[in-house]
Amino acid sequence: MIGRQRSVSSGVVIDTGGYIMTNAHVVSNARRVQVLLPDRESERRAAPSGSSPIANQDGAPVSGRVRNVDATVVGVAREIDLALIKVDAGALSALAIADYDAVRQGEIVFAFGSPEGLRNSVTMGIVSAVARQVEADSPLVYIQTDAQITHGNSGGPLVNVNGELVGINTFVFSGSGASQGVGFAIPGALIQMAYPKLRQFGNLHRGEIGILLQTITPTLASGLGLPQDWGVMISDVAPNSPAAIAGLQMQDIVVSIDGASVDRLPRLAFQLFTRSAGDVVRLKVLRGREWYTADVTVADRSPDLDHLTDLVDPDKNLIEKLGILGVEVTSANPALASGLRVPAGIMVAGHTNNEADSADTGLMTADTIHAVNGKPVSSVDQLRAALEGLKRRTPVVLQIERKGQFVFLAFELD
Repeated sequence: MIGRQRSVSSGVVIDTGGYIMTNAHVVSNARRVQVLLPDRESERRAAPSGSSPIANQDGAPVSGRVRNVDATVVGVAREIDLALIKVDAGALSALAIADYDAVRQGEIVFAFGSPEGLRNSVTMGIVSAVARQVEADSPLVYIQTDAQITHGNSGGPLVNVNGELVGINTFVFSGSGASQGVGFAIPGALIQMAYPKLRQFGNLHRGEIGILLQTITPTLASGLGLPQDWGVMISDVAPNSPAAIAGLQMQDIVVSIDGASVDRLPRLAFQLFTRSAGDVVRLKVLRGREWYTADVTVADRSPDLDHLTDLVDPDKNLIEKLGILGVEVTSANPALASGLRVPAGIMVAGHTNNEADSADTGLMTADTIHAVNGKPVSSVDQLRAALEGLKRRTPVVLQIERKGQFVFLAFELD
């Protein structure tokens, strides 16, 4: 849903030159990002010295003397929920990143941020788990803490007793929206990996080898007759991908990467996260009862649809009658056209929050509209004109392409 709103979150100075790390969801779709920095005297008294509250739009400070500085979004990595922004505010105090391998369950940590807009707040707790995998097939792990985290803490630092950055607070488990003592932070190791790439490329600029990985469970192993009931299995190999060319197959069990043993999905995923196009990785797999070694050359990662909203101007791309924001599929956006059977049309980049003026269409993000009532449309203006020419309660049929298949969506205009 896209609409104008204001929010207050947190961030952490990662480099004295004004680079600040926060969550990707904090700056997502923001048209203006401002950072509230303590004045020089307050900064000297602050703890930790590297924490900084962030305000989208015109978020006002609650108390204390601050400097209000406009920020530029340098890079975003939605896949790990990190974003890098920059302010021109002179030399800032930055937090050192703690050694992730030295983080221990039970050690004391402090969560800094702006919960509910209350700047420079701190809560204390312990590390509940060092590498919590929230979902079995997710490649990401988090530092779990019982330090209270709530709205406004997102993007703020989780630090140890030495004032080192252990992680960046990102979300909580809660049925009511309030903290229930189960908070999660992105580990410092991921921050260290992401920072130079976001600064240089604006994204993780990572490669891919064309495989999908899945955690092996006893049930999965029993049903497929796998030789072991733990570890990581290749569940899909993309046709003509580096992995396919190297001979990897579905149901291969990955046991090592470049000589390092693999027993959990996050360990393998992190190794692949750090590789760039042109790198060669050696994977050893167990196929049935046989061992197989493959040298796989990492390729450039295909553009994904996470950046659709980066192409949107709400004033130009709004299609009010459908309640969507549409991006034209043209030669100027080859990444959008590459996966389509018909490389033209209007791709749905998002939905508005003004349901009163739009029809219930069934459109989903990344759907591509090719025709209205049988008439082809290839631009936002053509789509708007086709809809404007229809009266209220008129039946409308959109021909769309969704995940490589053509579908007709029928509804009436409100």
